[in-house]
Amino acid sequence: MSQGQMGGDTSDVLIARFLGLHPKAIDLSLDRIRHLLTALGSPEKRLPPVIHVAGTNGKGSTIAFMRAILEAAGLAVHVYTSPHLVRFHERIRLGRRGGPGVFVDEDVLVEALRTCEQVNAGQPITVFEITTAAALKLFSEHPADVLLLEVGLGGRYDATNVIDAPVAAIVTPVSQDHAEFLGTDVLAIAREKAGVFKADCPAVIAAQPRDVSRELEEAALRVGAIPFVGGQDFQAREENGRLIYEDINGLLDLPLPRLGGRHQHVNAGAAIAALRAAGMSNLSDTAIERGLLGAEWPARMQRLREGRLLSLAPAGAEIWLDGGHNPEGGRAIAAALADLEERSPAPLVMIVGMLGAKDSEGFLAPFAGLAHDVIAVPIPGQMAARPAAEVAQIALAAGMRAETATSVETALIATSRRVWARPPRILIAGSLYLAGEVLAANGTPPV
Repeated sequence: MSQGQMGGDTSDVLIARFLGLHPKAIDLSLDRIRHLLTALGSPEKRLPPVIHVAGTNGKGSTIAFMRAILEAAGLAVHVYTSPHLVRFHERIRLGRRGGPGVFVDEDVLVEALRTCEQVNAGQPITVFEITTAAALKLFSEHPADVLLLEVGLGGRYDATNVIDAPVAAIVTPVSQDHAEFLGTDVLAIAREKAGVFKADCPAVIAAQPRDVSRELEEAALRVGAIPFVGGQDFQAREENGRLIYEDINGLLDLPLPRLGGRHQHVNAGAAIAALRAAGMSNLSDTAIERGLLGAEWPARMQRLREGRLLSLAPAGAEIWLDGGHNPEGGRAIAAALADLEERSPAPLVMIVGMLGAKDSEGFLAPFAGLAHDVIAVPIPGQMAARPAAEVAQIALAAGMRAETATSVETALIATSRRVWARPPRILIAGSLYLAGEVLAANGTPPV
């Protein structure tokens, strides 16, 4: 038993205690985390080579592709992502040589969090800042070949942006999200995301609308970064059931990614471009192929093939889970489901729960004409969740049949009581918090 646990602290207890350190006023700077990191001995300066990933949509999937490719090549890969779905430990994956990385162990996490708490000495700091410091400390103490570091929010003033010289920085597709923090001007949001670009560092810009791409490219040039622009310097496209990737180094003829949806072609292309830009162009075609086919990213067009919830659904029904919650996410999920419908027709039932701050109208609009029914549900434990009745009204206004249920379980049971000409395809979506609750209830948490 660790010293932290002997003292009665668990990681959950420590993180809850950190809430009391939240600054009275948030100033947009990195001063708090830099001060803590200095007191910890500057672990951010003792990391393996870092690939820094910002963007609105696709960050996690892009990281999943990079991790799978690098691990297929036999490399040890640290990964930092957020938010988690079921347990905080999912945010910190420690790389291992000779095998895939693993989520941080509770004892190791408790020790790192307690050290940060003691060194911070009660000074104001956000939970994300102090837990990011703990993660960087752990990454500096465990050997690995690469660290894949995901931005939490924005870019310029995100706690992860203490990295001075990443081997590459990526901005995945940019759109509106977190409007309460980042506003609604997409070009201004892009400029904030571009804050991860550094002088003399490759700046990989995933394929996206031309005005956004141009804004990001100009931001990269202003700081002396080296832009690699999707659709210009590299591209990934589907041809005859294959993924064709092309850049200055040549063409790769690859299998389509395991992760479903055409949007994953963009993410896979950005992942390959970033690895090549970071000086890893010697990765074998076999490693890239194995990575595309082996990448996993829970709650992103994830089909639930086992678990408790399947027994509640109609016999033969498919259950798909996606944490998408903004208009761009809605469009990507709807496009993926439309492709599924074309290949294998089935009535689509949506079980949706959303936070009040999210654009529910924008998220649901792409499903009009595609969804047979919408069942709105609350999100357990989320005071900021939009009431299910409001979500149902928004779906009705978009032209869809809609009703409410008290939970995902009761929604599935209600669906199973109906008579279907063919088994339905069920999508559970609208929130990563809801997705986490679903994976926990199903008994299939991320591993």
